[in-house]
Amino acid sequence: MRKSASNEPPLGRKDQGLIERFIEMLSAERGAAANTLEAYRRDIVDYAGFLGTAGATLKAPETDHIRAYLAHLDALGMARTTAARRLSAVRQFHRFLHGEGLSAENPSAIIASPRKGRPLPNIMTRADIDALLGAAGKRAARAKGLAALRAERMLCLLELLYATGLRVSELVGLGLRAAQTDDRFLLIKGKGGRERLVPLSGPAQRQINHYVNVLRETTKGEAKWLFPSHGRSGHLTRQHFALELKSLAREAGLNAQKVSPHVLRHAFATHLLEGGADLRAVQQMLGHADISTTQIYTHVQSERLRQTLETHHPLAKRG
Repeated sequence: MRKSASNEPPLGRKDQGLIERFIEMLSAERGAAANTLEAYRRDIVDYAGFLGTAGATLKAPETDHIRAYLAHLDALGMARTTAARRLSAVRQFHRFLHGEGLSAENPSAIIASPRKGRPLPNIMTRADIDALLGAAGKRAARAKGLAALRAERMLCLLELLYATGLRVSELVGLGLRAAQTDDRFLLIKGKGGRERLVPLSGPAQRQINHYVNVLRETTKGEAKWLFPSHGRSGHLTRQHFALELKSLAREAGLNAQKVSPHVLRHAFATHLLEGGADLRAVQQMLGHADISTTQIYTHVQSERLRQTLETHHPLAKRG
């Protein structure tokens, strides 16, 4: 039997025996690698140590003991992904004991997994947006012939995406007729066939009108899509737009790996909320079915405020 390392909690002989039988099963029946076996052993030893402080044993803990263990991991500041891995090991351990007849019940059967926190999205600053639009404007000013149409197309894509927060599939699939409106609204058919009205700012509408004039001159008025292409769909693809956007980002002196159509959508929502926009209004413009999806942008604001405080407040630099 393996002896506990000096930094592991002391375990009773019966608990140690149960752990070793579990590890032997993983090795014999699942062919788990040595590193995997060691990781499982550490997780269960840690769990057993916690149970010991709570007056319980590995063979007969209660469901509340497992919940208390998860709360203990959370109080330690453990990442939710790590806590979820620990819980997985605990569940497998108790399934093994119950399946082998070594325990009367499986106390982990009704324990829910810790919810994984949604990662905060990458957000471009307003200065980043200005740099990107500036680079697109310079392209359009110097381009000639068909290159001029491509440059004007990119400028229109950027203006429209940042002004509306459309999903990239909604943006590239806009019909020419849908964009030619004096109502200052776009009727968008989004996910699940849900329709929504998205307002257009004056500058965005003027940019569309200018681009449409260039498009008509170049295509002799035959275009069906706002952003036509020779591909199978008849319009610009998401992938092609993303590649052109990264090229433009490099011209603007930005990190191209952190720039994408979806990041521009994030910027639209975050900058609106920073300016005092109502969360429900932003939800409607983005086409989110659930407001909890939109609330991620309020977390972005909170994180930025926290970082600003820690960076610039004199008391944050003490100690």
